[in-house]
Amino acid sequence: MYKIKKDYRDDAALRHSFNELAKRTFLLDFEDWYQNGLWTDRYNPYSILKNGEVIANVSVNRTDMVFGGGVKHFIQLGTVMTLEAYRRQGLIRELMAAIDADYNTKTDGFYLFANDSVLDFYPKFGFRKAAEYQYSKQLTNQGECRFVNLAMYNPSDWGRLLDAMGHSVFQSRLDLTDNRELILFYVTKFMQENVYYHADSDTYVIAQFDGSDIFLHNVFSGTLHRLDEVTALFGAGTKKAVLGFTPEPEDGYRAEELHTEDCTFFTRGGITGIFREEKLRIPSLAHA
Repeated sequence: MYKIKKDYRDDAALRHSFNELAKRTFLLDFEDWYQNGLWTDRYNPYSILKNGEVIANVSVNRTDMVFGGGVKHFIQLGTVMTLEAYRRQGLIRELMAAIDADYNTKTDGFYLFANDSVLDFYPKFGFRKAAEYQYSKQLTNQGECRFVNLAMYNPSDWGRLLDAMGHSVFQSRLDLTDNRELILFYVTKFMQENVYYHADSDTYVIAQFDGSDIFLHNVFSGTLHRLDEVTALFGAGTKKAVLGFTPEPEDGYRAEELHTEDCTFFTRGGITGIFREEKLRIPSLAHA
């Protein structure tokens, strides 16, 4: 018999089974995220069990976003996976129905990112392909780079960044809120060496360099409100900024429709109209 199970992150055996399927499917392991105290109830796997083993899963990630002077309550679906022997048996459909029953009246919209092999699958559940926009700008900076690299190798390093998130005055036009643990998923695993700090302005950025270009994932500043003030601190060596978030219109960034290989953006509900009309993007570190 199959059984749907959710809210089980503190069950070591089920968590292990979930992680084994995630490693097999996506080469992802969530165990260190859990052990570091960063897996909270905002990330909730809905799984089908057989004899105590996770054989299929769709995870719910509550990603509240500050937008237009208020907060939008979005649900991101991710970590969609089925053990190979149980595929094409309608298990994901059962999980989607369970998620709908729990959240359909409690959210401003659903979204997900799908690979090319399943583009015909999600429209069966009312999802539509949607456009995201990426923003970029040529820079005319002067002087030396004034950021220093801060490696994020231990809890004290993460604590400094979490504190900066808590008192930051910088805000993008669509900004993830109350889900710092999702950003820390990246910083503690794949981007430990991508955090930079400017002490005089109390500004942290999560960024990746590609020659003279910089991809700016996120900004947390105790004093700086304007994006130009932040990018100026990178100095003359940085000629172009590409953003992993949506800037304010007055920042002067150019918008282009975002196309990412093997990653298609799908939406359902009120979020669809917002993205179409406002030319937004899901923050790059809000992908689950």
